[in-house]
Amino acid sequence: MKSIIYSLVLVITVAFTNAANAQCDTIVSLCEKHITDNYLSDSQTYRALLNGDDVAEFSITLYAGNTYRMAACSGTQDGTLLFKLVDAEKNVLFSNSYYGNAPYWDFFVENTMQVTLEASLDKSKVDSGCAVILIGFKK
Repeated sequence: MKSIIYSLVLVITVAFTNAANAQCDTIVSLCEKHITDNYLSDSQTYRALLNGDDVAEFSITLYAGNTYRMAACSGTQDGTLLFKLVDAEKNVLFSNSYYGNAPYWDFFVENTMQVTLEASLDKSKVDSGCAVILIGFKK
């Protein structure tokens, strides 16, 4: 009996994981529209499944002399994902919530720095979903 329950839980977990990955893949495709021809993708996809108050954190190195574009998506509509960049001293360098939940942000980096990218859902619009962040740098 225990093995049947274990097998059932395993099947449900695998099915949920596959469905969640498929949802994230679709959102990646939608989010790529913000990394225009002027930008070259860094070939990384930052993604996390979020529920309620969850916050995903990604550690990123930004290199001096580059102009970056950061695109953030969750779901099929822009503006549902909140993202911010925080430096090592916990200073907020940028938050899209200050700009109407803008789906992307262009910025120039003068000095190489390690930052934390935080992503969360705008709970007034969605309760759960896949957070996707893409980063490109200007050609």
